[in-house]
Amino acid sequence: MEADPQTKRQMGVWAATAVVTGEAISLGIFLTPAAMARSLGSPALLAAVWCGMAVITLAGALCFTELAVRNPQDGGEYVYLRRGFGRHVAFLYGWMAAVVMYPGVAAALSVGTVPYILALVPLPISVAKALPPLILLTLGAINYFGTRLSSGLMTALNWLKVPVLAALVGWAFVSGHATMANVAPLMARRPGSDPLIDGIAGATISAFFCFGGWWEAGKIAGEVRNPSRNLAVAFSGGVLIVTAIYLLLSFAFVAVVPMQQIQSNTAFVALFGQALFGSSGAGILSMCVVLCVLGGLMVLSMAVPRVTYALARGEAGTSSTGALAAFARLHPRFGSPANAVLLQTGMSLLVLMLGAFDRILAFIIFSAVVFLALTAGTLFRTIKPVRRWWYPLAPIVFIAGSGILAIMLLMHSPGSALLGAAVVLCGLPVRWLLTRNTEIPSAVATDSISP
Repeated sequence: MEADPQTKRQMGVWAATAVVTGEAISLGIFLTPAAMARSLGSPALLAAVWCGMAVITLAGALCFTELAVRNPQDGGEYVYLRRGFGRHVAFLYGWMAAVVMYPGVAAALSVGTVPYILALVPLPISVAKALPPLILLTLGAINYFGTRLSSGLMTALNWLKVPVLAALVGWAFVSGHATMANVAPLMARRPGSDPLIDGIAGATISAFFCFGGWWEAGKIAGEVRNPSRNLAVAFSGGVLIVTAIYLLLSFAFVAVVPMQQIQSNTAFVALFGQALFGSSGAGILSMCVVLCVLGGLMVLSMAVPRVTYALARGEAGTSSTGALAAFARLHPRFGSPANAVLLQTGMSLLVLMLGAFDRILAFIIFSAVVFLALTAGTLFRTIKPVRRWWYPLAPIVFIAGSGILAIMLLMHSPGSALLGAAVVLCGLPVRWLLTRNTEIPSAVATDSISP
């Protein structure tokens, strides 16, 4: 698959880094640390889990940087898997991402942000119910009308998060509300915490979910100027920013609210806001949450249609008609993958209408982790060997970490994991139906990773 000459490289290093940080720093940053702290019961264990996940994530970022630099075109994991393991594996990933998983994530985030919007602006129930579809439609429209508009807004939202969250941490300590008495002793586990192994396993899974999304920059690689430099900075720099924010904010959380007082995620957010800002705390924290969630949704609505677009280009072959060919074209005026944006928005609205996003995410996350490990594994199948100081350690660390996580998920919810895998495998007959009359050029059919 050749790089698409139609795409214009309009995104710089700031925008690419904003993609890496955007989805990772979302709703989970306010909810997950509380659950992890309650489960682990020890500030030292909490920091250890964050640092351990940061090491695995950074290893993955190095792998994805190499893959993106070698394949500087839209599509991300779809492109890498196609060149590493062939069209069938790549299609299964694209099917899962574009039609199943990401619409569920978008629907869940749009619903999750509504209570925080209502905390800022009290609205009638009828209007509140209309907010999630309105959010999805608005973001879809922004991305439909071109990369320059959508990347500008996405960059602004996601970079604004960093000083806002840094200010939140700074105020916690400057105002005197944070105290080391709540953190000490660092090693001792608080009463009511989970059994050690269960606590570490649950916290590790939660930490992975929080870091999740850093890989999205590869999906928009075709839009990035000077990809060999900017993508390398975006992946590594973005992961380090996310790690620093999670560590600092988690430390601020437990320094302000003692672990013994953490009863639930939502109650914790209220306690933290009230402790820092009094009666205004709920509103201030709600503004932070809305900012973080909208930034994450902007990343999704930009990145995922690029997967559909790359898949359609790879599978449509020489055909200029048919369902796939319709998604393999850019808008003649706006230069955006307009039909893919419409599909992503439509699927998100459908999942939202069915109210199935929680089940979809529970079913599909196991398969998503497996695909991440496979993606890193494509580095061992390159035509030109990887010659980096971190190779082969980084892919081994990332694959091992992803494998352990997948085993944890499989042991925790075997039924959900296997059902999700079955849903993903349904992509094989779907692919046959879509491509049975399509002629794939030999140059495309024999893709393999090359620089």
